Amino acid sequence: MRIAAILEYDGSNFSGWQRQDKARSIQAVVEEALSRVADEPIQVTVAGRTDAGVHAAAQVIHFDTGAARSAYSWVRGANSHLPADVVFLWAGPVEDGFHARYSATGRHYHYVILNRPARPTYLARRVTHDYRPLDTDRMQQGARFLVGEHDFTSFRAAECQAKNPVRELRSLEVARQGEFIHVRVHANAFLQHMVRNIAGVLMAIGAGEQEPEWAKQVLAARDRKAGGITADADGLYLVSVTYPASAGLPDLAHAVSFPDMN
Repeated sequence: MRIAAILEYDGSNFSGWQRQDKARSIQAVVEEALSRVADEPIQVTVAGRTDAGVHAAAQVIHFDTGAARSAYSWVRGANSHLPADVVFLWAGPVEDGFHARYSATGRHYHYVILNRPARPTYLARRVTHDYRPLDTDRMQQGARFLVGEHDFTSFRAAECQAKNPVRELRSLEVARQGEFIHVRVHANAFLQHMVRNIAGVLMAIGAGEQEPEWAKQVLAARDRKAGGITADADGLYLVSVTYPASAGLPDLAHAVSFPDMN
């Protein structure tokens, strides 16, 4: 039987999603918890491998198992064996052809910037801090050059292993909420560090260090060195992964929002 599940996690104290020999990973703790519930080894496939420090409001996985458990038992059982920074929100059987990664039709990320002179305290590792006054109108002007299907070589990590750098960026919106700036990104798929590199470019534009047209120049360069600094992982959230309705997954997209601190 193939089971799909939706997870929420705080990535602050993990080395990222992918299992590693000498570092704490989300994949490792999830597989260990599921294996204890199933009483057999479980290996999971994830919709998108998040980096160290990146959070998820609705990450999707699937796994195959011979164990007969109810949806309630998968969720309650796994949560009883998971650390406090990872939780199952939903689980249920899906068709054998369902694939958490390849069946996905889109991914939504949300990047949160605390834009004030003083660094964060209780929101440390939950938001990215930028002390420079950022102009969101300029950031949105730069963002418009990136929407569409493009070669995003300039916006991916040097070690990115994706064979094809072309992605369809369906929307890129920048909005201010008091001292917070929200960058919402939707694409068919993302390259490694793509959202963080987009955020870094937009923040440089918002700070007045570059003109909005610079985003277009960076994109056209197809060279990571043209793109400037990679923004921190702290403020990045995978908020949802979309699938065809036939997949049968619930819509658990979460809006990442923080209080107006002005």
